[in-house]
Amino acid sequence: MSSDSDAPVLIFDGDCPYCSVAALALRRLEGVVAVPWEAEPVGPFLDAQFGSRPFAMVLVDPLERRVYAGRSAAKELADRAGTPGIVGGLVRDNYDRIADAVGTLSGRGRDPADVHEVYRLTDAARDLVDDLRPAASDPPAALS
Repeated sequence: MSSDSDAPVLIFDGDCPYCSVAALALRRLEGVVAVPWEAEPVGPFLDAQFGSRPFAMVLVDPLERRVYAGRSAAKELADRAGTPGIVGGLVRDNYDRIADAVGTLSGRGRDPADVHEVYRLTDAARDLVDDLRPAASDPPAALS
């Protein structure tokens, strides 16, 4: 787990095995701290940022003071992973279909929230970013 307080934090569907593996692999490549949506500190962070708890992939970049959600998070992650621009665009444009397919395959019983923008990190949410870090997922032994 990263202890770097400036490292980006990815909030992902921890009940989805596909999302978990992807999040952990990306964390390893990019130094992203990956935290499952179901972790206890995620709810208060989302409340502080959005005023609710949207079920969505969320990428928090404390240095940039930005929060990417849904399609924007998927595209930003693809861009940071160094995939060609067309891949990031395809991921962004097909986020809902990908999320639906993964949800069906994993048996997830909820639909992703309709939040897909880049938001300014609120001061209240910024104060809670470090609370997310201890809930980060450790990579599986095969990725360590």
